[in-house]
Formats: sequence, structure tokens, C-alpha cells
Amino acid sequence: MSKENEDRLVARLAGRLAKASQQTEHAMADDEARRLLGRMMATLTADERQRLTAAADAAIDELLQNQRPQVTEVRPKELECDVVRFQNNKDKWVALVGLLDGYPYEIFTGLQDDEEGIILPKSVTHGKIIKQLNDDGTKRYDFQFVNKRGYKTTVEGLSEKFDPEYWNYAKLISGVLRYRMPLPHVIRLVSSLQLQNENINTWKVGVERALKKYLDDGGEAADKEQTAQ
Repeated sequence: MSKENEDRLVARLAGRLAKASQQTEHAMADDEARRLLGRMMATLTADERQRLTAAADAAIDELLQNQRPQVTEVRPKELECDVVRFQNNKDKWVALVGLLDGYPYEIFTGLQDDEEGIILPKSVTHGKIIKQLNDDGTKRYDFQFVNKRGYKTTVEGLSEKFDPEYWNYAKLISGVLRYRMPLPHVIRLVSSLQLQNENINTWKVGVERALKKYLDDGGEAADKEQTAQ
């Protein structure tokens, strides 16, 4: 293993250690974890370092999965939301990822298009998804963001903005997210969907990219195309 790859692995492992430590009485910051790991690694041979980091990485992954957030069956009226843009072939897409305690809780996806989806200013990367009750007793979801001038802007009726087929698949994925299925399993579930429509398959790839952002190693695992186009 090259020194560069070893440093990258140590940095990643330090981040995971620091995150796992927050659940204990001995919480530590990333820098502290990296410093302690560096001192320990200096005493080992190259083979020992590689074996240790691989084993520790797997152990921490298991620990973090066992400590995933508790299930919240009653959705709060408002959820913080990330806006994730991606492009597949010539189509530009947007995903609105509702977050509960920083963990994906629901996802709304569709084309970046005035007629068949939703168009948002490129500067918008965050907002809120608000659950509303209509006069007839039905429910809808609105997306609200703050524009450059500081004014709140609300896009009403997300379900009416996106293709019904995308909407139904997104409801399925949101369901498993709300019951806190570990993200790697959710991503594998999405990847395993057997869809005949090429546009839906394009959508499927985009959803995987959007969710990879929230993996513990998302900075390395996520496709670079996940960033705003």
C-alpha cells in the first residue's frame, strides 16, 4: 500500500472512530483520533497496518449500523431538506432528501423541468419539506427555501410536480428510510429494482447517487456527478 493510500485510509478510519466515539463516554474529535492512529501506526509493519485498518474498519461499520437512529413513525410537520442535483445522459434531475436528525427520512425526485418536474435556482441547496393538510382532508408536501434576497419561497404540491411513477417508487424508498433500514441496504435495494423503462432506470441511478451522499464514507463512495450540474 502506498503512503498516499495509507494516509487516506487512516483519515477515513479516524473519521469513523471519532463518529463511533460520540456514543461512548470518551468522545474524541477527528484530529485527535487521527493523531492517535498515526502514533500507533508508526510502531507497526506495513502488513500489520493494512490488516489492522481493514479489521477496524469492518468493526466500526458494524458498530455504527447497530447504532442507527430510532424509528419515528409519526412524521414531523417540517423536515430539513437537502437539494441534490444530478444528470444522467441528457436528463437533469433533482432529489429533495428530507432529513430527521441528519439521517435521510424521505426522498422526492423528478426532472428539472417546468412542465414535468420542478425548477429551482442553482443557489438553492437546502430548504424544508412541509406536510400540509388540504381543506378536503387530503395531504400534500410543499418545499420551502430562502432565496438570495432572504425571502421564503414555497413550491406547493410536490406530488403534482413529479411523474406519478417516480412518485410511487419514491414513496416505496421513503418507507424503508423511515423505518431506518441501513443506508447501504437501501442503496442495494434501489440498485436491485428491475425496471423496464429506460427513463426509470436513469432515475434509479440518480437516487442511488443521492443517497450515497449520506454514507459515512460518502465523500469517496458517491459519484462525482452527484454534485450540482
